[in-house]
Amino acid sequence: MAQILSGEAQLRRQFGTEEQAAKLTERLVSSQVSMLFRMYIEASEFFFLATSNSAGECDCSFRGGGPGTVRVLDPQTLVFPDYPGNGLYQSLGNLLENPHIGMLFIDFEKGQRLRVNGVARISTDARDLELFPGALSVVYVTVRDVYTNCSKRIPKLIKAN
Repeated sequence: MAQILSGEAQLRRQFGTEEQAAKLTERLVSSQVSMLFRMYIEASEFFFLATSNSAGECDCSFRGGGPGTVRVLDPQTLVFPDYPGNGLYQSLGNLLENPHIGMLFIDFEKGQRLRVNGVARISTDARDLELFPGALSVVYVTVRDVYTNCSKRIPKLIKAN
C-alpha cells in the first residue's frame, strides 16, 4: 500500500528539501515555550491570528495592544484577550468550530518572527477576565509547536514615535 504524503512532504520531495527540513524541524521546533521565546512573546506589541472554521475556510486577523498582549502562563500555555471590536466574531467563532490556532509574531525592527501553533479554548469566567481588564473573553492556547521562522524577506521597519 502506497504511503499518502502530506502536502508539506509532497513539496519537500518535489523541491529536494526533505533532508534540510528534517534537520531544521529537529533543531528548531519545540512543544514548549523557552524563556527566550517567552520574553519575545510578552514583549510583542501585536501578533497575527490564524483560524479556520469546521469547513476549513481560513481567517487571519491582527491582534494588538502593546507589550503584554499575550502572556505566557507556563511553557505550554499562552493567554490573550478579546476586546470589543467590530462584533463579527470571525476568529473566535472559528475557534468554537475548530480550536486549532496559529499565531505569528513579527519584530520588523530586528527582522525576526516566531510561530506558535496550538489548540485554543475561550473563557468568559470572571477570574480569567481579571487578567485583562475590559476584555469580553480570553483565549487560552495550549502550545503544540513553537519555532522561529525564516527571517528572509521581512522588511526592516522603524517604529514612528
